[in-house]
Amino acid sequence: MPHLTETLALIAALGIAAQWLGWRLKIPTIVLLVAFGILIGPVFGLIRPSEALGPAYPSLISLGVAVILFEGGLSLRWHELKQTATGVKRLISLGVVFSLGLGTLAAHWIGALSWPVALIFAAIAVVTGPTVILPLLRQARLRRRPASFLKWEGIVNDPTGALLAVLLYEYFVSPGAPDISHTLVELALGLVSAGLLGGLGGWLLGRAYLAGQVPEYLKGPVALGAALAAFGLANLVMDEAGLVAATALGVVLGNMGLPSIEEVRRFKESVAMLLVAGLFLLLTADLDPDILRALDWHSALLILAMLVLVRPLTIGLATMGAGMSWQERVLIGWIAPRGIVAAAVAGVLGPGLVARGYADGDLLLPLVFALILTTVLLHGFSLGWLARKLDLSASPRQGLLISGANPWSTGLAQAVHAYKVPVLITDRAWHRLRRARHAGLPVYFGELLSEHAESELELSDYGSLLALSSNDAYNSLVCAQYTPAFDRWHVYQLATEPSHASRKPGASLRGRIFLSAEVQYEDLQRGWYRGWTFQATSITKEFGVEQLLEMLPEGALPVLVISKDAGVRLLAADAGIKAEAGDRVLWFGAKLERLKTNGETPETRPDQPERLPDSRQ
Repeated sequence: MPHLTETLALIAALGIAAQWLGWRLKIPTIVLLVAFGILIGPVFGLIRPSEALGPAYPSLISLGVAVILFEGGLSLRWHELKQTATGVKRLISLGVVFSLGLGTLAAHWIGALSWPVALIFAAIAVVTGPTVILPLLRQARLRRRPASFLKWEGIVNDPTGALLAVLLYEYFVSPGAPDISHTLVELALGLVSAGLLGGLGGWLLGRAYLAGQVPEYLKGPVALGAALAAFGLANLVMDEAGLVAATALGVVLGNMGLPSIEEVRRFKESVAMLLVAGLFLLLTADLDPDILRALDWHSALLILAMLVLVRPLTIGLATMGAGMSWQERVLIGWIAPRGIVAAAVAGVLGPGLVARGYADGDLLLPLVFALILTTVLLHGFSLGWLARKLDLSASPRQGLLISGANPWSTGLAQAVHAYKVPVLITDRAWHRLRRARHAGLPVYFGELLSEHAESELELSDYGSLLALSSNDAYNSLVCAQYTPAFDRWHVYQLATEPSHASRKPGASLRGRIFLSAEVQYEDLQRGWYRGWTFQATSITKEFGVEQLLEMLPEGALPVLVISKDAGVRLLAADAGIKAEAGDRVLWFGAKLERLKTNGETPETRPDQPERLPDSRQ
């Protein structure tokens, strides 16, 4: 059995490996984390985290969950509630009530649990953990509305369910006659005190940031320390109330409009990603196979009922008249993976129930583990498929977002749009968008760097960003701002003028160079006013890129590749043209007149330019 150092090193390495493999293989990362944890724990017995970490094991789990919830709170933006407010309110209020009631009935009548254990199991099942939801949403790429519903429900209900389970536990094990009014008062006290502590702490921290009391390099670490402090202080008031405080601190801090909040978010996202991977590995590696052997057919039917009866009925009843489409209600009624908080709470309360005389309390932990494993696997693999079937999935990120309206960029957008590629052209000046509006192109009038753009623009359809304004510095700012959304390989801008090359922004503050280092904004506009146009040429097995380059008129510029599935690949200065048979290369240059080919088509004569709409009208 490895020592503590080796255990932690193995957990960190496997966690990162699972994250990378999930991205590379396009499968849910959570599924890989569960598989890796089971292999290194129950299957091969390489580590047993609870033994290696000793008494620190539950504390590390709790602190990790607090940081994850804090990071989730930072990502909850009030503007998301413009279109989803009613649905979110129902999910975090009536959703909790119906889930608790229906889950209790199922646990008692189907799972054959006593009423106290059934109630506590149902309270734990209220939790739809952000430790699972957030990674799944990152990979499934839902549209904004359904993703917002699932994200808000997971982050808010996670601490709510944990608090509810702890209070019910205290109610049933307290000496003397149980007092329901006292329990309700305790719940209200815990929620209010934790919310105030976290909210006030977030507001004070935000004010300190605005007043310059915290240096830039410490803002991320200070926010992390504040979240852990709020978690610890709230837990002194009531067990698990710290999760509410950490979430509230993140929500308040994330919505104060702080100038450097994006840097704090990125720091927290990296920390949370490591913690999600590590905690899931710790959880599954510590799983005792004997736990699951305690389950019988009653338990199997209960898990099935939680999936196909309790959850769909809960969402159906809670969201009636909430303005949600039937597709959104079906998706949310199926997707409810449980995570680390559910396991941690069950692991503490189960043995306590047995010690107080509730014999079936020993089923609490295996039931929760079975629910976690089942929902992670089923929902992890089915979320993307179901979202596509219900038309709630964002289209493949193949579109093009263009910043800066001018004659050349508008002509490019019109040429791309002719091939059914999603395109959006943005500019701060209404008159510069006139040509694009008259051509029927989608436009966004406003500042691309504003909070309005962040809240209004649906970026899920676009896979590449091209900054084409006449201002090099502004192009760099746009690329730097949108790099997290598109990643660095898919943000492009024009080259800086040679006379200014020594003063250009660093590589981390700009996009990839579009076309070549010699092509500037003025060159493109000059070609446009000389009468050059955008033309497309198909690539075949017989007519490849080399033949295309030989055919092009003098000075013509290959601009991008439109793939067979209508995706766009912009051409960068640091990469050659990669095109396969069936792709089209869009180029800009002098008109290449179509020759009389005795009825031959572009497919049989690919050296002929294809007809595109007249982008000069």
